[in-house]
Parts: sequence; C-alpha cells; structure tokens
Amino acid sequence: MLRNPHIRTMKLKLFTSVVLSVLTVLVAVEAGTKPVQVLFIGDSLTAGLGVLPEQAYPALIQERLNQSKNSRVKVINGGISGSTSAGAYSRLKWYLRVRPDVLVLALGANDGLRGLPVAQMKTNLARAISLAKKSNIKVILCGMEVPPNYGPVYARDFGQVYPELAREFQISLVPFLLEGVGGQARLNQADGIHPTPEGHKIIARTVLPYILEQL
Repeated sequence: MLRNPHIRTMKLKLFTSVVLSVLTVLVAVEAGTKPVQVLFIGDSLTAGLGVLPEQAYPALIQERLNQSKNSRVKVINGGISGSTSAGAYSRLKWYLRVRPDVLVLALGANDGLRGLPVAQMKTNLARAISLAKKSNIKVILCGMEVPPNYGPVYARDFGQVYPELAREFQISLVPFLLEGVGGQARLNQADGIHPTPEGHKIIARTVLPYILEQL
C-alpha cells in the first residue's frame, strides 16, 4: 500500500520467496505428490509489509494448517506491496502453471487509497475471478473498506463491489479482511494502515474458516 524506504528490498525478498515456492511446487507436481494449494494474491497487507515473512497472515494460516489434519495443504503467498486490482488477472495467469486449487483474492485496498474508479476495479477483479473459475479454482474474495476521504458515495460504491461480485460469481466472501484490525491503533503499525504481528494473527483467524470450507 503506502511505500517506504525499505519497499524495494521487501519486493526483492518477496519475489525470491515466491519463485522458490513455485519451483518447489513444480517439483512436487512432477513427482506426483502435489499438495492442495491455496494461492493468495494481494497487496502489502498479504505480503506482510513491516513484519517478518513468518508473521504475515498467509504464513500463520500455513502454520495452523500444518498443525491440523490439513497438513498437506500448501499456502503460496503471492502478495506484492503496492499492487492494485489491475494486476489481478496477469498475476493469476502466471500462477496457473502450478495449478492452484483455491484462490484467496485480496486486492482493492490500493485502488481505494488512490481513489481509482470503482467500476474499473470491479472489472479487474471480475476478470481474475472468471479466469479462476474457468480453471476450476475455488475462489475466496476478501472484501475491503476505505475511509471516507473521497466522500461517502465513493466509500459506499467501493464497499458494494465485493458482495456484488460474490453474488454474481457464486463465490465465498470474507466481508472485511481487516475485521477487528482496521482502525485499531494497537493492532497497526505507525502508519495506521499495515497490521502488527498481533493484527496479522487476527486476520489469519478471520480468513482460515473460509479456507477450511473449500478443502
């Protein structure tokens, strides 16, 4: 979402991590031991900006899955800081090579912060969801909310995109990714936007039940 002096280093580390994850999955596919794969496509909230990789909510979800009967489920964190809904389709298309089974689509926050057109965001997300469904990938859409900086009409229209898409495509919806975290100073870093490790724990608890429903 918002950039800081460490963003380039974080992007490089994240890219390296993602490439290693993809290579690992490709080896598993070739060996015939492919796990059930849950792909997260999101922005800095998903990438874990400002926290350690193992403290980001996708990693915490992987940890909880490992401790349960779903230990063969593999989480792939495709979060990239600063990304908007415009990259949703191309990023999913790139990941199709590893045959994800479930997609957690958590984009749109940066669209809202930049005041980008709501209609275009909806179109971008719809393209990615359509591609996922055509590829037999189950989709979990994570809703977002924006502060009223651009007026109540924009905030209202923005918030309606997610339930509208969920109804249109008959997919699972997490009503608000930052439920219990957004606006809570103690659960966010100094920028007031990115969650602390404790905040990520709450997000993981919010999202995990939706993933379990799809396994």
